[in-house]
Amino acid sequence: MEGEELEGDEYGLQEEGEEALSEQEDEEQVPAPRPLTEEILKEGLSLLCKTGNGLAHAYVKFEAKYKDLTDISLLEHFIHLRYVDLSENKLQDLSPLSSLTHLLWLKVDGNLLTSACMQELPYLQIISFAHNRIKDTEGITHPRLASLCLKGNKIQTALGLSHGQLFNLQILELRGNMLESTAGLSLPKLKNLYLAQNAIRSLEGLEGLEQLTTLHLRDNQLETLDGFCSSMKSLQYLNLRNNGISSLQEVAKLEVLPTLQALVLSDNPCSDEANYRLEVLALLPHLQRLDKELFEQDERAEANKIRQKRREEEKEMEGALQHDVNE
Repeated sequence: MEGEELEGDEYGLQEEGEEALSEQEDEEQVPAPRPLTEEILKEGLSLLCKTGNGLAHAYVKFEAKYKDLTDISLLEHFIHLRYVDLSENKLQDLSPLSSLTHLLWLKVDGNLLTSACMQELPYLQIISFAHNRIKDTEGITHPRLASLCLKGNKIQTALGLSHGQLFNLQILELRGNMLESTAGLSLPKLKNLYLAQNAIRSLEGLEGLEQLTTLHLRDNQLETLDGFCSSMKSLQYLNLRNNGISSLQEVAKLEVLPTLQALVLSDNPCSDEANYRLEVLALLPHLQRLDKELFEQDERAEANKIRQKRREEEKEMEGALQHDVNE
């Protein structure tokens, strides 16, 4: 019997080893060269507009998806392009885009990129690097960038974000990476921050997020809620679903958030506690909804009674302590 169990363990280890090896091989596999051709270029160009000086016309949009492209050097000459979608190819290098100084919108999802580093593009406002193999956040310096999507990559830290250049960034999507902390994400204009499906255990460096309204932290490994602070004065929606928060005393730490209206706590151990909804509302009286359900008027009245009773108990306790001290 023991021998059989051992064989099963060995088989499991062998299977894990094979999976890791297979993943490594996929990463190391060099795709067959397939450069962008004149034919694919002609197919993908659209949207004829006036050029900057108004004296000529040029195509400003280019799309080439699912073409197995490995080389886009031909795009260097199309300097008037403003919208480019090169999703689902096999690109590892975006340097030919450096000459596209009018670029406003770039989508390169599902490629083989290991870095998001690019030449600074002065007008670029929206970029999506979803589902690549990017390991850090360094080299993203576009001054007008408002929306950045890096979901489904292999990023372990956000400390490489260029705070000095990303002063217009409002939406940052980092879902499905390997982050263990929020350190490095304190960007002054950020409004929406998506951090679900990471391995976040600690909340750090959030004090600069004064304009943040939405924060998604679903499917992480948070056990405590230290790190929120009163300077986060615009935060209205907070999703903490499926973490490891076991005590409602942790929820009390959210009192520092003056504008919090919607909170998601389902699939945390604390959501199984008796009178869960009332207890949360007693701690956070300004909350409008919990787990996507609005609080009813009778719930508010009941939570208010609980809160008042606790205040009275605290006062009595303080009075008793004072009495003991005086004696």
